[in-house]
Amino acid sequence: MAPGDLQEVLAGLRRPSGLSAEAERNLLVGLGRADDAAVYRLSADLAIVETVDFFPPVVDDPWTWGAVAAVNAMSDVYAMGGEVLFALAVAGFPRDFDKAIITEVFRGGADKVAEAGGVVGGGHTVVDAEPKYGLCVTGRVHPDHVLIKGGLRPGDRLFLSKPLGTGVITTAAKNEKAPLDVLDGAVRSMLRLNRVAARVAAQFGALGATDITGFGLLGHASEMVQASGAGIAVSAARLPLLPGARALAEAGHFSGGMKRNRGYLDTTFGSRLQIDPAVPDAIAAMLTEAETSGGLLFSIAPERAGGVLDAFAAAGESCAEIGEVLAEPVIHVRA
Repeated sequence: MAPGDLQEVLAGLRRPSGLSAEAERNLLVGLGRADDAAVYRLSADLAIVETVDFFPPVVDDPWTWGAVAAVNAMSDVYAMGGEVLFALAVAGFPRDFDKAIITEVFRGGADKVAEAGGVVGGGHTVVDAEPKYGLCVTGRVHPDHVLIKGGLRPGDRLFLSKPLGTGVITTAAKNEKAPLDVLDGAVRSMLRLNRVAARVAAQFGALGATDITGFGLLGHASEMVQASGAGIAVSAARLPLLPGARALAEAGHFSGGMKRNRGYLDTTFGSRLQIDPAVPDAIAAMLTEAETSGGLLFSIAPERAGGVLDAFAAAGESCAEIGEVLAEPVIHVRA
């Protein structure tokens, strides 16, 4: 659903009636503010993280679809600073769907959960005209070390752990317009866990984080702005892009979600959304394009930010510093 539609649907559910005092006290993160997963405290040093995510195929290969869907679902646990424990599969397939393909989808998801240190313990399937697959993921986190969207602090530096561009590339691929090497690069990015990103963010004292998925970079960043009361400034020139993504964006390969995401931002932020005229139109559009299994966007205090990129490099992964947190609740995209 588009961000505005989702907020409208959830408006009457923010504080469920009949919630016990104990449950309200221990539900550390729920529907009160937009966040990536629910967090429920079990004890002074243990909380569980719970999330669910599923979607139709984004690539043709069934193993890869299952694996990408699993990585995408587990990212919500990492965005809360947690570690994956186990998952349950959620799936729908046409009644006459090839069972060998279904097996490969499930195997792809299970393989990535195993890579994350967890296990798939079961699940639920239904008959559906359009294939869908995903996971309900359970993780763990220390109650005092939960990352939330409302954790931005003025002066913090902003980091993004994966390049942008999966949206335009997979959209182009559906129209048979994406070169194979460009699509392969997007798949490799979508298959990368955000486990290292979560650990580095925690190591350097991050308080605010989110993962970049269906609402696009600015859509998810806007949730951080609204939750924290601070703003962000992003440098377009410093944004990491997947190889070939810019050319496909310039050719207009955007999903319908891009315009819905931009419309939500224009309505919600108005003049507080400031995109410098020098920012190329294709790049501005990519900032609101839906991403699949994107990276973590997180903020680090300036006195600790210097070692973040080295920590990623030591783990064999890339990351980019893309901007800073502002005192005013605006979104500013600089050239």
